[in-house]
Amino acid sequence: MTTPDISIESDRLPQRKSVLQHIGSLARKQPLGFAGGLVVLAMVFMAVFAPWLAPFDPEQANFADMLVPPGSTSEMGEGFFLLGTDQFGRDLFSRIIYGARTALLVGFTAAIIGSCAGLALGVASAYFGGYFDLILQRIIDVFMAFPLIIMALAIVAIFGTGTEKVIMAITIPFIPRCARVVRSSALAVREMPYVDAARSIGYSSARIIFRHIAPNVVAPFLIMLTAFLGEAILLEASLSYLGLGVQEPTPAWGLMLQGGAEEYAESAIWVPIFPGLAITIAVFGFNLFGDAVRDALDPRLRSQ
Repeated sequence: MTTPDISIESDRLPQRKSVLQHIGSLARKQPLGFAGGLVVLAMVFMAVFAPWLAPFDPEQANFADMLVPPGSTSEMGEGFFLLGTDQFGRDLFSRIIYGARTALLVGFTAAIIGSCAGLALGVASAYFGGYFDLILQRIIDVFMAFPLIIMALAIVAIFGTGTEKVIMAITIPFIPRCARVVRSSALAVREMPYVDAARSIGYSSARIIFRHIAPNVVAPFLIMLTAFLGEAILLEASLSYLGLGVQEPTPAWGLMLQGGAEEYAESAIWVPIFPGLAITIAVFGFNLFGDAVRDALDPRLRSQ
């Protein structure tokens, strides 16, 4: 009696990929999305480990080292300024690292709250329909008639400045935009046979919404969430630049631009250029990551 060749059979079995192989495959398929993901991870790393990465206190003014160019040492012998100092002698490198905390706090909070509220309103509007849907959609039309920055400026003008007010000012314009997108997907899901079957056997509206409709509109919800992250960071920087966002001495990239973009554009170019680069790289990275998430979740794009 012959025994089966175990080595031949084992060679035919699919080999499980390691984590590095999965990462390499993702980098080949979505190089831009992978680059955006690296930017997101770098920002998270900077925000979490800011106390250990920053060589100086970002809020500590040192008038003996005002407008020191990049690569210079402190006049007081306190250390090395990698990116130079601002008009108050504060280390730009430390303020950019801590500024990632402000950007992520505002960006993630506003994007998550706005997307979740939009998800709830969009699903409810599609499921209940009738006058509720009609009235809600007209209210959403009013909010969507204003650009994001104009709506955020109006809210900040009403409620005042500060981190919490900025988060609220960015969150509110996100809600109708997410609700409109989620509603269009929920309308299609509402007509599916399994929803009719659940309704016919007496399931409550809450169970149908949470068990059958909401899970099937997660893809557009995640796409909107990732898109909102980059927009929230840009909006926070814009409001801070205008003096209506985060206030001194909190490190924020837009606030750093507001303090040096015009006055020191020629005499100390490093004061506005490094915060501007930080904003550009962060928004670009989040947009690339959001596009990759959209491509991964959209079946029409995934099949190409």
